[in-house]
Amino acid sequence: MDTILTDEQLVMRLSEGNKIAFGEIYDRYWYKLFCIAFHQIGTKEEAEELVHDLFESLWNRREESNIRHLSSYLVISMKNLITNFIKSKITWRKYKEYIILQKMQENALTQDTAEFTDLSQALDNALKKLPEKTSKIFQLSRFENQSVKEIAKEMNLSEKAVEYHITKSLKVLKDQLWIYHTQN
Repeated sequence: MDTILTDEQLVMRLSEGNKIAFGEIYDRYWYKLFCIAFHQIGTKEEAEELVHDLFESLWNRREESNIRHLSSYLVISMKNLITNFIKSKITWRKYKEYIILQKMQENALTQDTAEFTDLSQALDNALKKLPEKTSKIFQLSRFENQSVKEIAKEMNLSEKAVEYHITKSLKVLKDQLWIYHTQN
């Protein structure tokens, strides 16, 4: 274009599909919009992509847009694109954090289940090494929550004998299951 057109004239020609007017708008505002985007986003590639998206939208909506102040319209449109871009990044980051947290919880649950299974198996094996009476007394005490008095009555033993069997079983189990002991 030989003469310098006003923004209003460029907008009017743009709405008619004039590619030269579009090119002039691009040349006139690209750098300003890029600077706004780069300042907010911080990466050249993403800022360039947002500017490209804005100009693509401007061209695609040229016939339906009712632009009165081109500079203001472009700056506000760029700020809206930036806001939506940042929101999408935040949402994506939150989603990724959620997925990572879910995987960590699943792994912890799987590990806890495996450790519990291992411990249960080791406990069963250790109980099998105890004399039958000692093992039964321990199970009544620890798994069925019976008191020493109840166990003594049920097994027709003195309370001291029941306490002896419980102490004996705890010592054997402690020796057999020391690897599963934690400081927590």
